Amino acid sequence: MASSAYLDSFARDSLPPREQWPDFLFTLPELRYPERLNAVSKLLDAHLGAGRGEAPCLIAQDGRIWSYAETAATVNRIAHVLTGPLGMKPGDRVLLRAPNNPMLAMVYLAVLKAGGIVVATMPMLRAKELGFIVAKTRIRLALCDPRLMDELTKTAAVNPLLARIVEMGAELEALMEAAPDAFEACDTAADDVCLIGFTSGTTG
Repeated sequence: MASSAYLDSFARDSLPPREQWPDFLFTLPELRYPERLNAVSKLLDAHLGAGRGEAPCLIAQDGRIWSYAETAATVNRIAHVLTGPLGMKPGDRVLLRAPNNPMLAMVYLAVLKAGGIVVATMPMLRAKELGFIVAKTRIRLALCDPRLMDELTKTAAVNPLLARIVEMGAELEALMEAAPDAFEACDTAADDVCLIGFTSGTTG
């Protein structure tokens, strides 16, 4: 494994013993990643570098189209908010709670770009189930759609580790106002864990 960029080693420490891993066979040229790689550099920034900034990147349910340039600028502002006012450090887990929409996608990318680990949750989960996820992954920070705040607020009331919940609406927009639209991606290793996904049966 390459040297991790994470200050918090929780994710690597929680992996199974190496002898229990499957064999990863990255034989195709397009799968031969460099030792250092931030996913957002490939998913977003590479398109800007290739001159596709005005190409469609995200399409909202109401038909609004976000170009790669618009998406990148928003992602970068959110990344500044995460690492600045919200104090996120490389390796921190960040819980996301929202329906599938462009803002969720941009917050997701911002967490990865800033070196965080995304823990996305389904809108249907309730406080007890969210509490299991918070405790299992040691979540300190969450970003939540304003329509889904109630259950997460209940979770925080009995899980003191979850110290900050930011509303993905007016609160996040206010924090973003003064944030620059450029952000240098965290120098993560290609094998740094970038997401923790719970299946629908793990919170029962």
